[in-house]
Amino acid sequence: MVLTHTTNHTYNHPFPTVTLAFFLRYCSPQLNPFANHVLSTDTISSHLDPETGRLHTTRIHLKKSRMPPAVMKLLPTSLTGGASDKASYILETSVVDMREGWMSTESRNLNFVGVLSVIEKQLYAAPSKTANATTATPAAAPATSSNGTTDVATTVVFRSRLGDRIRDRLGQHQPAQQDSGEGGGWFSRLGARGIQRSIESLASTKTQDQLGKSREGMRMILERLRQSGVIGVLELRKMARERSMEAV
Repeated sequence: MVLTHTTNHTYNHPFPTVTLAFFLRYCSPQLNPFANHVLSTDTISSHLDPETGRLHTTRIHLKKSRMPPAVMKLLPTSLTGGASDKASYILETSVVDMREGWMSTESRNLNFVGVLSVIEKQLYAAPSKTANATTATPAAAPATSSNGTTDVATTVVFRSRLGDRIRDRLGQHQPAQQDSGEGGGWFSRLGARGIQRSIESLASTKTQDQLGKSREGMRMILERLRQSGVIGVLELRKMARERSMEAV
């Protein structure tokens, strides 16, 4: 089972500023209170392709689990470990082409993939009369324009394999009984496909709310960049870190 959620948004800031804000969005909870769920961020690799001029970056974020609480409560302790405050590693890859004016990103969870896999892809690009960020591919993304706005198309794909795992665990010799709703257990009555649809639907609802908060966080970083500039934001980040260290 696969569920896809797609949204489009426009930032009233030029493409280079939006790109910078993307990399700074988790720099400090004091600068972006919508990033309180991010526990740490580390850069695994970053290099500039000398032939294309594109910046390739891989980062890993440790976040408080994005698994919806409703899903966690439904899962057996053999899968969750009996705790609801799980942390999850998110692998983020990005490619930035400043000359052509686009940035492509992908984020995916590394934990709980047997329960729910969430892959989020985004394409940032300056708007153009001849191309639309909703359907554009990186190769066809428009060059940066001078109107000072940036479009972003976000696609999130949810896939749950939990129903298959539970069905295999209960025994493949009884798939018809479980899918038909016969049997005594909750998982048996709901069926493998029902389990997958329920988890994907709950995760989709949670993600729609999270995307709104993510845009608000980006907006706050963008406004700080507008008001204080890059150096000002980095200074604020430094002071926030120093205050956090003093508080420990």
